[in-house]
Amino acid sequence: MASAVGADAETDRRNVSDAAGVVVLAAFAAWSLITAAAHGGRPEGVLLAVLAVAAGYAAGRICGALLPVAAPCAGALTGLGLAVAMPHLAPGPQFATPLGPAGATAALLTLAAGAACCAAWSTPVPALRLTLRLLALGITVSAAALGSATGCALSAAVLLCSLGTARMRRRGPAVTVLALAAALVTGMTWAIAGGVLPDGLKASLEGRLTPRRVHLWQDALHLTRENTGLGVGPGRFGELSATAPQSPLPDGKPHSALLQQAAEQGLVGALLLAVAFCWVLYALWRSPRSTPVALTAGAALTALAVIASVGDALSFTTVSVGAGVLAGLATARPLADEVSAH
Repeated sequence: MASAVGADAETDRRNVSDAAGVVVLAAFAAWSLITAAAHGGRPEGVLLAVLAVAAGYAAGRICGALLPVAAPCAGALTGLGLAVAMPHLAPGPQFATPLGPAGATAALLTLAAGAACCAAWSTPVPALRLTLRLLALGITVSAAALGSATGCALSAAVLLCSLGTARMRRRGPAVTVLALAAALVTGMTWAIAGGVLPDGLKASLEGRLTPRRVHLWQDALHLTRENTGLGVGPGRFGELSATAPQSPLPDGKPHSALLQQAAEQGLVGALLLAVAFCWVLYALWRSPRSTPVALTAGAALTALAVIASVGDALSFTTVSVGAGVLAGLATARPLADEVSAH
């Protein structure tokens, strides 16, 4: 009887998490339409990103329930393959610093490493678990070979975090740390754009980020201050930025997801982006999967948030889908567990 009550409580918590996700994604899409109507922007990119995340999440939930080991393994191999082919899949300028050939490459490799580690924690076979961890290590080495220093560093960080979850029994404190890490990086990005850092630290960071990227962030912050409520409209940053057109191959983006949201959709848009990330962490906190699986996925998605804070990774549909798939895999309840529970 007690087990039945516990199962019902778990189902209720999952239903709350899923309902919250629907509300957040719907609000994200609706707000992009509202801001576009107010300023004549182009919301198609935002709507496509929302659709990609939702579709990836649904696919991840289904595949994670049916194939809890094979699905994340296949996802890891797919992510690695896409990262290798990324320069050919993504026309347009590829920024060499600070994210390697492209922010999307670093993001895909990081997500792939996270998926491989999730697959390793999902199997009870020691030899297979070791093989999958070696796959994650191989993805990390591949990032270095592709010239993505950030992808290599963050993939290694995800692998180490995954190994460190072995003795964790409570995921709440770890999820809080992940949220704080993402908040620290995004806050640093905002501080760099606002010029509030000490001169020495500011010069050091600008040297790594390149002055052009910092100027783009400053333009985005300037537009945010002038259009705090509704922003300038989705897709309009490139039209109004003084720095964006100066590139030989302008892409019209400030190369920071948070600042792009704030500039184009106001502070409400930036808040919705933060809420979406918090929802993902909440879903992982309530996930029926083991704590190592949930925290490994959380580490990979937090690393993606870091990349997106200083790059344009979320502008690539493959990255948005990959993030949704990994979140879905890590929150799915395998059917084998359902059968054993009954």
